[in-house]
Amino acid sequence: MPIYALGDHVPDIDPDAYVHPDAVVIGRVTLASQASVWPGAVLRADHGRIRVGARTSVQDGTIVHCTAREDTVIGAECVVGHNTHLEGCVVEDGCLIGSGAVVLNRSVIGAGSIVAAAALVTEGFIVPPASLVAGVPGVVKRRGIDPSRIQRAMRNYLHTAAEHRAGLRRIG
Repeated sequence: MPIYALGDHVPDIDPDAYVHPDAVVIGRVTLASQASVWPGAVLRADHGRIRVGARTSVQDGTIVHCTAREDTVIGAECVVGHNTHLEGCVVEDGCLIGSGAVVLNRSVIGAGSIVAAAALVTEGFIVPPASLVAGVPGVVKRRGIDPSRIQRAMRNYLHTAAEHRAGLRRIG
């Protein structure tokens, strides 16, 4: 798996985290216990820091970046869907970021929230906890989200990461 130091900045990957061999992790990235990073995902912390919380999955094709002014922080027990882009933002614990969503600088996704697939969360937008955000640009569509869907998806990725850790093998 391509894991790169950048100067003196070496990724800090918990031994219980899973990084797929085709994911790329560069620089000041921290992956907590049981975090998972899937094929084609790129976490590049060359100017700031990226922190991924425990039991969070960063799925296939996702780009996570930061700036010199804004770190990117993804809390614990989150599901970051396929082909998303997170840049200089905070995603609090227990969130689901739908496939193809974009979450930009200085935005905050409140705990237990869902960002719908293909939504655009613009710079500086603050999403209240347990909210659903959808659209381009993203707007809060509903509050009081039931966290059970997010928790099921998170548990599914814990199981999938364990399967990959135990049984993934390259055959070609």
